Amino acid sequence: MRRGLWLALAAAVVLASSPVFAEEGVLAMNPEDTFATPEQLVRYERLINEFRCVVCQNQSVAESNVDLARDLRRITRDMILEGKTDEEIKAFMTDRYGDFVLYDPPLKPITYLLWGAPVILLLVGAAVMVTVVGRRSHESGEEPDGMGENT
Repeated sequence: MRRGLWLALAAAVVLASSPVFAEEGVLAMNPEDTFATPEQLVRYERLINEFRCVVCQNQSVAESNVDLARDLRRITRDMILEGKTDEEIKAFMTDRYGDFVLYDPPLKPITYLLWGAPVILLLVGAAVMVTVVGRRSHESGEEPDGMGENT
């Protein structure tokens, strides 16, 4: 009986310290203790907020808790500790995950539509509004405000 209790206690200790059951396992690091300089910490925080979680899509890598985001935080941390520049880290991420991993993708031919879509949608919306208002005023026989005669 006593031996079974000791085995159960030992199993509980092993499982509790296992990365599977820890909040973030091996990645449950305190960034302030990990980096040698405050500048490295600032770079780390800025970069993980600039990268989009490709699984969640609406969260940054800093906000997401999916496994891929944890891996991206770890990779970013390791690359900073290796002395890589921000450009090298971003190039690594975009080579692996494409421009979608960046919240601010670069302006290049493949992203023209992405950058131009808001303007195009605004112009289309304005054209539809002018057309609808023009038709309605024409159908009712009235001229739009400011266009008629003063009586």
